[in-house]
Amino acid sequence: MSGSESAGISEDSTTSGPELRAPVRGRFFKLLHPLASYLVTNVTVTLVWLWFRVLNRTTVIGRSNVGYDRNTLLLSNHQTMIDSFVVGVMAYYPHSWWRPYLIPWNPAAVENFYRNPVLSWFSDLWRCIPIREGRRDLQALRRMIKVFPRGVMTLFPEGTRMRAHKVGRGRSGAGLIMLSAHPKVIPVAIDGMDEVLPIGAVWPRMFKHIYVYYGAPVEYSDYLDMPRTKQTSQDLVDRVMERIRDQYAALRRLRGKPVD
Repeated sequence: MSGSESAGISEDSTTSGPELRAPVRGRFFKLLHPLASYLVTNVTVTLVWLWFRVLNRTTVIGRSNVGYDRNTLLLSNHQTMIDSFVVGVMAYYPHSWWRPYLIPWNPAAVENFYRNPVLSWFSDLWRCIPIREGRRDLQALRRMIKVFPRGVMTLFPEGTRMRAHKVGRGRSGAGLIMLSAHPKVIPVAIDGMDEVLPIGAVWPRMFKHIYVYYGAPVEYSDYLDMPRTKQTSQDLVDRVMERIRDQYAALRRLRGKPVD
């Protein structure tokens, strides 16, 4: 369960220059991956749960909206590189211990999570799907779509961390995933994570108050008969982002904070 700068992958982003790729894993790694991922991730999220619940205080709203279904997509606003932990842990811990399919998959930018062998090893075990920096990564999109209907995923449609206390525009790639896999879509708003991991901080801080708001599933059946174009995908993402924006504003009001 790890965050990503490129989690809101676009259908048409491009770049040039040297390319960093995730390492190719051998048969032995692939054979042991399911068990190793289950153990490493659940031990990690147990520690993360203690961090967010004991060393920090987390207020969770709407947890019952998530449920325990496969084929579920958690779409959230993005504040820090560790947002996936709080979104996934507060949704599924401790049920992921006896329902391993609830360990969310997470798109992860290779420049952040695959920059050295140790981190890339953990990223694979944390069910990360590597996304090439700034590129039109259709392979990553196909891997994300294949996660459904057997599992769940956390995704940040904005594609980058927002530091101005606002929710940005989502990218069309998330809409393409929705149109292809037809998952149950849960809009998620988080706030306070930028105080846990401020800009420039290396280690998360303690004794902060974090808020997570899981909204009711998004109804989007009216989009499924439309042409699967980039505009349709973008319009669908815009609908979800509007829900996230409303939930985020509600959290800011609850905290007595201004909404930009």
